[in-house]
Amino acid sequence: MAKIGDVFLRSLEKPIILWLLARKPRYGYELIVEFKRLTGRKLKPSMVYPFLHRLEEKGFASAHWVTKGKRRIKHYSLTKNGEDLLKKVKSIFAKHVKEVLVNLIEGGKEKHGTESS
Repeated sequence: MAKIGDVFLRSLEKPIILWLLARKPRYGYELIVEFKRLTGRKLKPSMVYPFLHRLEEKGFASAHWVTKGKRRIKHYSLTKNGEDLLKKVKSIFAKHVKEVLVNLIEGGKEKHGTESS
């Protein structure tokens, strides 16, 4: 059975990749390393690279090749459309998820429809 934390983080993989790409151009392995640093969980290359290719195909990311030593590495960055997509994702999180996460983290009590005046 999968750990609940792993399941939760799996659902955040793509929004976090978008956010990381908005901060600076990155290549796939760099995303994997940074995601692990931030979350303690390793991204699978089999998720990262197809997602990056889809972002590029759909016009949400652009890519360019960079030579690093003897290797050529493909760097990805968000396009204007990608930045707009990230804004939509942030909006969803701000409206629908933020209160739940804050209460979860802070250990807030659930309200049961009773309000005191």
